[in-house]
Amino acid sequence: MKIKTYFSLLLVSSLLPLMLFAQSPQPTDVVVRAQAKDAKFIGTSMGGAKIVIRQTDTGEILAQGLTEGSTGNTQAIMMQAKKRYDRISEGAAAFQTTLTLERPVFVTIEAHAPFNQKEARVVAQTQLWLIPGKPINEEGIILEIPGFVVEAFSPFTHQSISKEAKKSITFKANIVMMCGCPITPAGLWDANVLEVEAAVYVNKKYWKTVPLTISEEPNVFEGELSLGETGSYEVVISAYHPVSKNTGVDELNFNVN
Repeated sequence: MKIKTYFSLLLVSSLLPLMLFAQSPQPTDVVVRAQAKDAKFIGTSMGGAKIVIRQTDTGEILAQGLTEGSTGNTQAIMMQAKKRYDRISEGAAAFQTTLTLERPVFVTIEAHAPFNQKEARVVAQTQLWLIPGKPINEEGIILEIPGFVVEAFSPFTHQSISKEAKKSITFKANIVMMCGCPITPAGLWDANVLEVEAAVYVNKKYWKTVPLTISEEPNVFEGELSLGETGSYEVVISAYHPVSKNTGVDELNFNVN
């Protein structure tokens, strides 16, 4: 009987640290960032990236919010070679939260970005275990956000254009990286490399494609279209970078009478 009691006490004492670990909630820091592909971090200047942390099995939202802060250090992110464990996110936008965990939890982390640019917003996600008291901080989790923000603004949506008054129109689109970084000729994000086109459909039938080139204004691409038959025009403006494989699209509609 004494031997049984001894082994029972020994078993309880050996399990006690695990029982305390499971029963004592521990604060666990989590940092999440959204980085534009081939560019910098998505922060306050673009309305942030909406970060959602969910318990994978149940779908319960454990935390959510927007990344806040700057796009980060251009030199560190874009110009310097990165070695293992080098940090590139110093001072860059992030979403930070502290979860109180009693046991390890498997989570899905989503980034909806850029959150204020609905026409360009994409969702990136990853999954990992969070362990009570073990922070995912400093560089944290970095989710890559591919694409361009493309905003077609000329001609205006549903604008009516008289073919007699105008023989041609100018397409214009503002195009930036997902972090808001500028696209300029021979710049760090080179406008001369970017392939921008406007595919024109008249009365729902494809008509022609017009190339757009960078204007005197940063980020603004434009191209001229000689008007054809009257009717409803739909224009799909696309941007493609042949090296990074980034893409972006916007559409506009107008009428010619």
